[in-house]
Amino acid sequence: MRHARRTLTTLAVAVATAAALTMPAAGAATAAPAASGAEAAAGPLLSYVVNTRANHGQVMKAEREVVDNGGTVLIAYEEIGVIIARSADPAFGAKMRALKGIDSAGASRTAPIAAEGDPVDVVSPDSAAASPASLQANQWDMKAIGADRAHAVSEGSRSVVVGVLDSGIDATHPNLAPNIDAADSVGCTDGGVPDTSFAAWQPTTSGHGTHVAGIIAAADNNTGVVGVAPNVRLAAVKVVDDGGFIYPEYAVCGFVWAGHHHFQVTNNSYFVDPWLYNCQDDPDQAAIVDSVRRAVDFATHNGVLSFAAAGNENQDLADKTVDTTSPDDTTPVTRTITTSCLDVPAELPGVVTVSATGALDARSYYSSFGQGKVEVAAPGGDRIYQIPDTPDKNGRVLSTLPGGTWGYLQGTSMASPHATGVGALLASTHPGATPAQLRALLDAQADPLACPVVEPDPGGSTCTGSAGNDSFYGHGLVDAFRAVTM
Repeated sequence: MRHARRTLTTLAVAVATAAALTMPAAGAATAAPAASGAEAAAGPLLSYVVNTRANHGQVMKAEREVVDNGGTVLIAYEEIGVIIARSADPAFGAKMRALKGIDSAGASRTAPIAAEGDPVDVVSPDSAAASPASLQANQWDMKAIGADRAHAVSEGSRSVVVGVLDSGIDATHPNLAPNIDAADSVGCTDGGVPDTSFAAWQPTTSGHGTHVAGIIAAADNNTGVVGVAPNVRLAAVKVVDDGGFIYPEYAVCGFVWAGHHHFQVTNNSYFVDPWLYNCQDDPDQAAIVDSVRRAVDFATHNGVLSFAAAGNENQDLADKTVDTTSPDDTTPVTRTITTSCLDVPAELPGVVTVSATGALDARSYYSSFGQGKVEVAAPGGDRIYQIPDTPDKNGRVLSTLPGGTWGYLQGTSMASPHATGVGALLASTHPGATPAQLRALLDAQADPLACPVVEPDPGGSTCTGSAGNDSFYGHGLVDAFRAVTM
């Protein structure tokens, strides 16, 4: 399943009802692009990010230069100096980079625009499990982080809004409907232009975002499962298109939206396509890093703490050497990389990077890691570990899926929302806390985990550092109970 791979989720679905999923229809595009300029050289139509100084005059000047050099402006995020453009001129990026006042510019993809929307697998049930009324007993992950005990103290504040930057959230799901904040939800997959219509932020080809949302804040309403912070509000920010891609312009749109709407926390269970790692010596990739970093910085400066999945590649983020999977929207090539090549958004400043653990609090075999890279760890599931007396004995994570169903998935995509939920509890317990203060509280509440004594590690990797500051778990396993009592 392409979307699951791209958003860092290992496929493993067993839905808790035999009913087929019903996916809402995709929303119609609402943004009309500006008129393009002079005829450009024929080539594939690509999207570009053009980065300049964040002031009105310079952005307007850059917009004119986009048009003069054969491009079309889709939207300008003046507050961060990022312009989203399109052009069929293969030299467009180089032309823009040569202009005075342009900090960076580059293609945000390698596949032509016309290739968007390639068919993908739709999440569907593959077996029946327990009835929805009894599913909370199967949430080993909530017990692992003390969420069951935390809920006796606090289930979170209604004033806290969590942005779920993902594939959309099923707003009609009985476990999620009580907490959906429709007024703050948006779709960003129409070229990075915000679309607030209902259809624009509903899931179409993937249930990933709905699963993530349930981990964070499924309502405690005697239906199905319960989330880490079941009383906070959820805003769907759809950044995954129907082809399963999260292009840079979608992420820019999502983070800027989060900043403008003053979310307290966001969850980002993905890496920005088409590059698993973006290297600064490539002008396109450097521009991608620049644009998304600006958007993350804007969100942070407006009170948002962002969480991101560490990745399912079982790679040491502090010692990168090779990438064999990029670009993932056309033909991947094997390339030598270094630690200066970044997983976006996980390795951007201010972002909390989360690794995954299984039912025995050990690193999941697939989870990426890294000394000084991973901030905290959280349950992501691990099929290696057996959990007696549960329908899914292979240790995956149970949560909501579209169509009023429930199912099991595993991945760092599932770990990050557990940490995000704890972040939402901290924001509820400490109203008015800044992102830096919330991050310090997050580090303090974590339960330190020591490097495994028994070798080999399930993933064949080596843990370094000491408990509370190691490469597998960072400061340790998040603790929801401590988050509401510290």
